[in-house]
Amino acid sequence: MKAVWYDRTGAAREVLQYGELPTPSAGVGQVLIRIRASGVNPSDAGMRRGGTGSMAYPRIVPNSDGAGVVEAVGPGVSERWVGKRVWFYNGQRNGRAFGSAAEYIELDVDLVRELPDHVSFAEGATLGIPCMTAHVALFKAGPVQGRTVLVTGGAGAVGHYAVQLAKWAGATVIATVSSQDKAERALAGGADHVIDYRREDVAARVRELTGGEGVHHIVDVDFGGNLAASLASLRMNGSLAFYATRGEAAPQVPAGALMRLNLSVHGVYLPVSPHEQRRRAQDDITRWIGTGSRILSVAGTFPLEDTAGAHEMVEAGGKVGTVVVEVG
Repeated sequence: MKAVWYDRTGAAREVLQYGELPTPSAGVGQVLIRIRASGVNPSDAGMRRGGTGSMAYPRIVPNSDGAGVVEAVGPGVSERWVGKRVWFYNGQRNGRAFGSAAEYIELDVDLVRELPDHVSFAEGATLGIPCMTAHVALFKAGPVQGRTVLVTGGAGAVGHYAVQLAKWAGATVIATVSSQDKAERALAGGADHVIDYRREDVAARVRELTGGEGVHHIVDVDFGGNLAASLASLRMNGSLAFYATRGEAAPQVPAGALMRLNLSVHGVYLPVSPHEQRRRAQDDITRWIGTGSRILSVAGTFPLEDTAGAHEMVEAGGKVGTVVVEVG
């Protein structure tokens, strides 16, 4: 099969190789997928660059997410999967060295869900890590129906999915953004209110929008950077789930304030999240994308042989949505 791989870390065009690798076969409990689209996440580019330390495996086929068609099944898997359009995640995670930058991948059937006919393979490849992270963070503290949720970075890859899923689940949604274009994107995703954090006092606006009570739950893109505003935006017995902390990697946490508000704070890292949470995310996302009321943003597309270009676009920043490698 055609595939892209690297044997050492470094700049995309220096280390990514394109050529032939053996085509895998489906093992026990697995399906063999003919990949049509591969999603590139910042974590994929970071691992290739070497930001996570030494190589986890001698050879890595990058990219975790993707979409395609099941061509064969292994022992213990129903034949009904054959011919199904599917989306998947964790292609190159949790003990797996070979990800989705290839023509084929063999995966545990538990990592795979059906992709509706009206959703393109490129759109399906945008789900995986961003959408599942959004789901786990959104529902980490329980249901959000009838509650008010604050999503920081509501136009980003994870944040935009969190906005859409929260609205789908029956929440009132407030999103923070950094520009008018991003405000329009968050509103298009279903946000009831947007706050430009560069021009407005986030906590003051949240209090104004909630009649002084604050929000029930926060889905946060930057725990350390947003900590002060988040604490001032949460109501008593509220909760916060963060999936990054770029603004301050080791923030000083005011434990007394958290205690007096009886707040719960959750860190979210998808690959090690409880299995039942990931399974629920897969099932909910599959139902949600079947509704037709969703925005699955493809930031750009590249052919498999130019996977380096896709990684470079991710590293350049400023993208809207997920960069996708189209495999064929």
